[in-house]
Amino acid sequence: MTRGFPLRRRTALSSLVVLGSAAAGLGPALAQPARSALNLAMVAEPPTLDIQSTPADLVCIIMQHVYEPLYTFDAKAALVPMLAESMPKISPDGKLYTIPLRKGVKLHNGRDLHAEDVAASLKRWMEVSPRGKSIAVQVVDVLVKGPLTVDIVMRNAYAPLLSQLAMASGMAAIMAKESLAQPLREYVGTGPYRFKERRPDQYVRLTRFDGYSARTEAPSGYGGKRQALVEELRFVPVPNANTRVEGALAGQFHYADLLPIEALSRLEKAKDKVVPMMTPSFGFPYLVFNTREGSMAQKSVRKAVQTALGHGEMLAAGFGDTRFFIAEGNHFPKGTPFYSTAGTENYNERDAKKAKAQAEQAGYKGETVRILTSRQYDFHYNMALIMAEQLKRAGFKAELNVVEWATLLQRRADPKLWDIYITHSGQFPEPMLSPPQLGDGAPGWWSSPAKQEALAALNQEPNPAKRGPLWGKVQQVVYDEVPYVNVGKFASLSARAPALQNYTPHTYPFFWNTSLKG
Repeated sequence: MTRGFPLRRRTALSSLVVLGSAAAGLGPALAQPARSALNLAMVAEPPTLDIQSTPADLVCIIMQHVYEPLYTFDAKAALVPMLAESMPKISPDGKLYTIPLRKGVKLHNGRDLHAEDVAASLKRWMEVSPRGKSIAVQVVDVLVKGPLTVDIVMRNAYAPLLSQLAMASGMAAIMAKESLAQPLREYVGTGPYRFKERRPDQYVRLTRFDGYSARTEAPSGYGGKRQALVEELRFVPVPNANTRVEGALAGQFHYADLLPIEALSRLEKAKDKVVPMMTPSFGFPYLVFNTREGSMAQKSVRKAVQTALGHGEMLAAGFGDTRFFIAEGNHFPKGTPFYSTAGTENYNERDAKKAKAQAEQAGYKGETVRILTSRQYDFHYNMALIMAEQLKRAGFKAELNVVEWATLLQRRADPKLWDIYITHSGQFPEPMLSPPQLGDGAPGWWSSPAKQEALAALNQEPNPAKRGPLWGKVQQVVYDEVPYVNVGKFASLSARAPALQNYTPHTYPFFWNTSLKG
């Protein structure tokens, strides 16, 4: 059993924070400051900078400043155009989307954005992205209809299409067609910042794109006008959560992401040095089961694990302060269109005796249950510890495999290496946005006739009022087949320097429209 992760030669992992940019691991190239720059403490080294290829939050947080989608979400979670000029024209049968593009949008290589870039980017997204692959089966073709017009031809009506195109994580990012490759070697987008430099284990550096073509609408959520008011963004990997806290308190970072809840009291007492921030309804942690191979491949065994789990106990271990979590089995909050209690009688049972009997009846013979987790997100690790003990009480042979986050993202792609892994997602307004297991091909590889039937009904219904009850039927299938377990809901804690102005907490933090006081 691996109880920790190997330390590397990076000062960000030190338990002692040494002040100064060079000593903090920012490197000699950053010793000469830009006119204005933000040092941003992230939870890990990004596994890639290809935002299309991965749903990893960290990649999205960084590269959403470089790339933009056709549509995005405003502050009320409504769809609004970004690179598109306006909302699309949709045929009466829901199978043809005609999307007009904005005129005069500049790519980072200096030329204007063309419909050919959009079509090529979307086709690549449907080839390399887990999210895009799930859309590809719905799409007949993406056609260039003019210099600034693209048609998306669908096989059937598919209500979540625009939400999928707007999602920041695993983004349907629009790239210069000449930069497209697998893997990407150049990062040429349209965003307010352009890629400048990456030094592994030190930083990713983005610089202001002076040719940026901003929208004219007022900023709202991820939508509206974006301005690069700060010249440079420096995303620094700081995997140790306590080091992020100490760095924020010391003024080393202008922003520190995903801090441990137990640090809140210290941050509140030092408001002259740091401003703590809660992001409410941030998201939900969830457990993904390997339905293809290993001890969890059998549905009845997964059902036994579900019975053994005490979600409330896991959330308490992960977040501590009750202000930061809610233990409830409905996947969407009460008062939202997709709220449902379907299947929730199977939530938070924490019944070891019943689970053991179910596992024996299912034919479980003591096979190892390999729980893949990481300490880059402390709440993942803390929940994994509790879950392992809950499973052991129910007679399962649980084993923790603790690795760095980038390693977890690699291993979860191989069904021979794990049985359950722990991750989390933002709480989004459209069910098909998360978790990826609702699509096809994501790690976990869930596929069943009941899933396909329930999702087809949900996704082909254009009427929003009718889609809510249809989600309840999907939620019931999730509880019946246990491809993943939604543990509950949580808020997140982050911190900013008092000098960082106009920052608003979001699921995927962004730093356009922010500035430095003085």
